Amino acid sequence: MFGLMMDRPLLLSSLLEHAEQQYSDVEIVSRETHGDLFRYTYRDLARRARQLANALAALGMASGSRVATLAWNNHRHLEAYFAVSGSGAVLHTCNPRLHAEQLAYILNHAEDDIVLFDSTFLPLVEAVAPMCPGIRAFVLMTDEAHMPAQSKLQGLLCYETLLATQGDAFTWPEFDERTASSLCFTSGTTGNPKGVLYSHRSTMLHSFALTMPDTLSLSVRDCVLPVVPMFHVNAWGIPYAAPMNGCKLVLPGPRLDGASLFELMEAEGVTCSAGVPTIWLGLAQFMESQGLKPSTMRRSVVGGSAMPQSLIRDFAEKFDVEVRHCWGMTETSPLGTQGVPLAKHAALDAEQQYALRSKQGRAVFGVQLKVVDIDGNALPRDGKSAGELMVRGPWIVSEYFKGEKPALRDGWFPTGDIATIDADGTMQITDRVKDVIKSGGEWISSIDLENAAIAHPALAMAAVIGVKHPKWDERPVLCAVKKPGHEIDEAALLEFLGGKVAKWWLPDQVIFVDSLPMGATGKIQKMDLRQKYADILCGDAVTSNVSTSP
Repeated sequence: MFGLMMDRPLLLSSLLEHAEQQYSDVEIVSRETHGDLFRYTYRDLARRARQLANALAALGMASGSRVATLAWNNHRHLEAYFAVSGSGAVLHTCNPRLHAEQLAYILNHAEDDIVLFDSTFLPLVEAVAPMCPGIRAFVLMTDEAHMPAQSKLQGLLCYETLLATQGDAFTWPEFDERTASSLCFTSGTTGNPKGVLYSHRSTMLHSFALTMPDTLSLSVRDCVLPVVPMFHVNAWGIPYAAPMNGCKLVLPGPRLDGASLFELMEAEGVTCSAGVPTIWLGLAQFMESQGLKPSTMRRSVVGGSAMPQSLIRDFAEKFDVEVRHCWGMTETSPLGTQGVPLAKHAALDAEQQYALRSKQGRAVFGVQLKVVDIDGNALPRDGKSAGELMVRGPWIVSEYFKGEKPALRDGWFPTGDIATIDADGTMQITDRVKDVIKSGGEWISSIDLENAAIAHPALAMAAVIGVKHPKWDERPVLCAVKKPGHEIDEAALLEFLGGKVAKWWLPDQVIFVDSLPMGATGKIQKMDLRQKYADILCGDAVTSNVSTSP
């Protein structure tokens, strides 16, 4: 027997219609590529999204067409989110930090018809266009006043001019909620990037999960600033969750430095934000150097990589901002876990609570987690047994775009992360499968070593890599960036680490560098470091902090 409820499809266009009807005068603030702030409302967003849907249809967009974007977090990009997907086409958000050859690969692989892009990326698009003969139209997301005097792109179109030629009467079509809505490609650190194709249903369910009290806890009283780019897993779903809940939305455009973010947060009354740890490190350094603290922002979701416990402490004690760790990846839409402590954890002292918050947290409803050994056997939830993290749920990838590399093992997606899960269900990433250091038959967690090192007040960033060793197979090497005006040498840093990790975990060498290589999504590129320092421990006079087998 079936229930007697209406069977209405979960479609992204319903979010826009809901926001227009219920939160019509709630403000959206957008920093344009040329620097000015642009303000309008959800009513205006809905109207312009309909105009864009008409304009793209006139350019040949149809159901199932792929439309690519190369754009910052701004109002025109937001309009494309709804105009493309709401029409039954697929929004392909491209990462402009990829090199031209990789970008050309994903544009061709996706079979994109139209490319919408910000003026920042005009040179990149001009370089890529000859490699992508299938693209029929290039649209610069600006007005006539900011169009270039000349371009290598034949027939370059102006976004605002296209909208001006179209009316705002458009009826969003209804279709199966399992229809593809958007496409994101993985970063492609090994081999070519792989496409993850989201559906309307998966994205809508993900939006409900994102708004829950222990994740972003969004409501009409919030002002949300997504620092995570809209080209990185759809800004973690915030462009959908904000209109669902009527939040004021602040889009920072290309200015992501600490000073610009703080100014925008204060001016607009931001209460909640989301981004990777490197963003919050820059913001913290700016605020500390100027003796400032935010007056309205009270919580931030952090993901992409582990946030050091010391930085979580700084945000709580110096800036009165709660940091909520979440874990996810492109293949999980991305929300998989949230890190708000349980009620019983209120009895823990401050340091114990910070240690708990530095873990990746518990699975949100709809997501299931387990860790398995090398043979695929489930490991106990004891907080100690480390294995590969497996995940499944209604917004988890089932296979890659065009059937590449079957993703599942017995119905579970293998994440490539090494993790533990405790009795409360709290998950902690201890390493990536490719980053774990295998020394003398034992594992060393690069993440634990990094977190221990970054706690030193003289360090701004740290990365630990496994480097081949003639006796122990691999040994850890620490690459460290000093804070401006601070000094520390290898001996002092090793002494600092000595009381925090096992002696045989101590790095065999500390390399002080001016900066660490960053990837397209703000993560440290350890692959580059491993290549650069591959033979650093293979000389004749190699020493090691391991005296006997670990």
